[in-house]
Amino acid sequence: MKIGVFDHLDKRAEPLGQFYEDRLAFTRSLDEAGFYSYHIAEHHATPLGMAPSPNVYLAAVARETKQLRFGPLVYLLPLYHPVRLIEEIAMIDNLSQGRLDMGVGRGISPYEVGSYDLDPVDTREMFAEGLDLLLKGLTSDRLDHQGKWYRVNDVPLELHPVQKPFPPLWYGAGNESGALVAARYGMHFVTLGDDGRCKNLIARYREMWEEAKDDPHRATAPAEPMIGVGRHLFLADTDAEAERLAAQAYKHWYDALAKLWRDHGANPVTGMMIENYADARRGGQCIIGTPETVRTELIAQIADVGYNYLVCQIAWGDLGHTREMRSLQLFVDEVMPAIAAL
Repeated sequence: MKIGVFDHLDKRAEPLGQFYEDRLAFTRSLDEAGFYSYHIAEHHATPLGMAPSPNVYLAAVARETKQLRFGPLVYLLPLYHPVRLIEEIAMIDNLSQGRLDMGVGRGISPYEVGSYDLDPVDTREMFAEGLDLLLKGLTSDRLDHQGKWYRVNDVPLELHPVQKPFPPLWYGAGNESGALVAARYGMHFVTLGDDGRCKNLIARYREMWEEAKDDPHRATAPAEPMIGVGRHLFLADTDAEAERLAAQAYKHWYDALAKLWRDHGANPVTGMMIENYADARRGGQCIIGTPETVRTELIAQIADVGYNYLVCQIAWGDLGHTREMRSLQLFVDEVMPAIAAL
């Protein structure tokens, strides 16, 4: 059982420079503790994400860590010119000596892609064409492409990733359509939501993985995918203290998630994000308490839902750096060994 971390880098009331310093200290601790990978979100025009340029932030992570894998979950492909992204991916994979995990997606918020003057209706086609072009460019010395959305005229590519043929592909899916994309391209898969929702989607993804085994995109796929579920975690010395602080922090986090939607008179469209803390707690999206409580709940949930990759969200909301580091240490010392042994 592998254990990773997901980070929205959601905004909090402190200077941004200090926020980045705290997060880099956090990633150093993940590296030292032996976590598998550190995944970050890409968001724009919203307090949900203070890393709108994942590659800028990840270049710093690359130099602060030694063995921790890391990457975006996900690059919003319609917002990039493929040639630029190919070059930057190759740079970061070399800076980290081959530790990049390459998550891709099209973006679920029409307001975020709209901030780049894109019509959300177009992004599905842009993603499909951009993904094929990205993978082609990462394995070529020259790139020539004349498509609907992108035109590349015999461009030489002087940078190549360390990992061959390219860094591992990841996909964050909230429905069967996304699971199908992940299965067809042989991508590792991450989802979230309540236990029942995750269990059903994972079962469907496993079926799709088998059904798509002969898809030509699967030539570079791993023999077995990593199937991850994202979970908000917070550990403290007592269950009561953990619940009190987590309930407040969860509201802060969800308000950041929903702000841009609410500004436009809408609500987030995905069922992956549970608005109410009590519902998130009952449904298994939040696992909160003492190390004993968290360990017991996680072991039971993993057995029931059937995932092989725990994706912890440890730094979130307004918990603050000190509390997050204490929570991380409790998890590493008293929970992580039991989960890793599953």
